[in-house]
Amino acid sequence: MIHTYSGTTIRFEIKYKNRTTIGISIDSYGNIEVQAPKGTPDGRVLQLLEEKWDLIQQKVKEMKDRLQGSQEKVYEHGESFLYLGNTYPIKISQDIKITKDYVVFEGEQLHIFVKQLDDEKIKQALKRFYYQQCKAFVEKSISFYQSNFKTKPRAIHISDSKTTWGTCDSKLQLTFNWRLAMAPQEVIDYVVVHEMCHMVHLNHDRSFWRLVGKIMPDYKEKENWLALSNWKMTV
Repeated sequence: MIHTYSGTTIRFEIKYKNRTTIGISIDSYGNIEVQAPKGTPDGRVLQLLEEKWDLIQQKVKEMKDRLQGSQEKVYEHGESFLYLGNTYPIKISQDIKITKDYVVFEGEQLHIFVKQLDDEKIKQALKRFYYQQCKAFVEKSISFYQSNFKTKPRAIHISDSKTTWGTCDSKLQLTFNWRLAMAPQEVIDYVVVHEMCHMVHLNHDRSFWRLVGKIMPDYKEKENWLALSNWKMTV
C-alpha cells in the first residue's frame, strides 16, 4: 500500500494475523511491514502510521543509510561526527600559537584547533579527542558498576581495534575501542559491564550471560544499537 502524509509518501505491506495489537516493523532494507489483527479497518492502520510517522521516517532513513555504508569524511566546517550517540558538526580554527592540535566539545559542536589546516592533522586531533573521552567515560562506568564485582580490573587500555568493542584477558586487563566515545553513555556502560563480567567468566557461557542480564537486564537493546550504528562510528 501507499500512503502520503505531511507531504511525504511511504510504501508499506500490511498483513492481517491472529493478534490483538497492531505492530510496525522495518527490515534491514528499509521496507515497512504492518501486522494487524484480522478485521482491523484500514483507517486505524493509517492513523497509527501517522502517529508514528516521524519515527518511521527516521528508521527508514537509518536503514537505507546503513545499506550505503560509511561515507568518506571531509574535514571542513559543517561535516558531522558522532559523539555520545548524537551527531554534531565540526568547526575548525587555525592557531599557530598552540603546541598541539586539540578538540573541545562546546556549543553543540566539536571545535577543532590546529596549527595547520591539514586534513590528516584534523583527523588525528579528532582521534586523540575520542581516545581521551573514551577513557574518561569507561573509567566513570567502571567506577559505577564496580560494586557488582568482587575483583577489580588491573589495568584499563584504549585501543584502535577493528574487530572488537572490548576485551578482558586472563590478567584482568580491560581494553576498549576508542570509537565507543561515539556511542551513548548507556551503550558504553553495556560494553563495560560485558567486559567486567569476563573477570568472573572468561567465556560466553550461560553463567556469563546470566550475570550480564542481572546487572543490565536490557543489554540486548545496547547490542542492537551497536549492530545498527557501527558502520557510521568513524572519523
